[in-house]
Amino acid sequence: NIRYPIYHTSMLSLRAGLRGLFSPARQAAVCGIRFSSTTSDDSRYKIDVSKLKVETTKTPRTKYTDKTKLLFGHEFTDHMFEVEWTSAKGWGTPVISAFHNLSLPPSATVFHYALEGFEGMKAYRDTKDSSKIRLFRPMKNMERLNDTAKRLLLPHFDNEGLLECIKRLVKLDGPWIPEGKGYSLYIRPTIIGTQHSLGVGASNSALLFCILSPVGPYYPTGFKPVKLYADDKNVRAWPGGAGASKVGANYAPTIQPQAEAAKKGFSQVLWLLNDNITEVGTMNMFVLLKDKQGKLELVTPPLDGTILPGVTRDSVLALTRKWGEFQVSERSMSIHDLVAALKEKRVVEAFGAGTAAIVSPIAGIHYKGVDYEVPIDASLSAGKLTKRLADTIMGIQYGEIPSEWSEAIN
Repeated sequence: NIRYPIYHTSMLSLRAGLRGLFSPARQAAVCGIRFSSTTSDDSRYKIDVSKLKVETTKTPRTKYTDKTKLLFGHEFTDHMFEVEWTSAKGWGTPVISAFHNLSLPPSATVFHYALEGFEGMKAYRDTKDSSKIRLFRPMKNMERLNDTAKRLLLPHFDNEGLLECIKRLVKLDGPWIPEGKGYSLYIRPTIIGTQHSLGVGASNSALLFCILSPVGPYYPTGFKPVKLYADDKNVRAWPGGAGASKVGANYAPTIQPQAEAAKKGFSQVLWLLNDNITEVGTMNMFVLLKDKQGKLELVTPPLDGTILPGVTRDSVLALTRKWGEFQVSERSMSIHDLVAALKEKRVVEAFGAGTAAIVSPIAGIHYKGVDYEVPIDASLSAGKLTKRLADTIMGIQYGEIPSEWSEAIN
């Protein structure tokens, strides 16, 4: 019952045949790659941290002088991490070296078939002890990157090995982490296919690297509620696709619809799939509302393969379930259900959740020519739950609230 104009019923039998012809296992066999699970003991899929080489830069980069002027992803630290993989030898020697350009042939598969996945995480300077650097649930990011690599048939790795290499990189460039609440060091691990020949199939070589970027607060002067454009034309992800993976191919096609929404005066796109709400911009969507009997419920779309399993999403669910103050549900919600709840004044608040902003309050939704207002506490510029979640998660990230989610690395 999925409605996609680009599909036609006559394609069903053809698609069934192609599944067998281009299955991951078949592709791997053709390319000489043995596809195994992330729990494999095969040494080709382990990053040997004991062999990590650290080559400190001889030409330090110009460091920011005014942290208040930091822009997301514009400045980078002195060093980066990288390790190469081949189907014949597995993961090579991991190296931390000076930040540099990559050298790849124009035939590399990443440039032609979008064989690329990445992660987004942050390092924070402890509020109470500025000599301490903290990571927030970093193993979740390692697990998700591994899942993304598996979806692209790129080589997996041992989570602990990669995380230890990233910790050493962050520790080396620790002086780049700005002090202060809201400031952090953005960490971008990335894996790409580097096979030198053209052809749609599993890559027989890959590169795993990580770069660091100092960033300022998402909301430097306090919350700024956003207005959304509910897009019933463009689709971010679809059943059987890669919506649950953090692949670059999920993001590039969203740029044009986002630009169109911005021209109309909206901050983000509210993505729909067959009228069901999926994500907001690049964040997971949450709605706090009452049912017709007045029962309070926090709703977010389920992880059905079209939704990215966000670390912040998981944290919001865990915290609110622990608080036990209302029902917390992972279920589908149609745009029609949301509009009805807005008309009936049953929506208490709504917000997006993601690494960059933690939570982003929503002030309004535009759907089919009509603007619907979402309640906002004027004194907070956000809903009360949104503010509480932001304060709690940020408190954990900066070491103010003791939690196993916050991991000190030195």
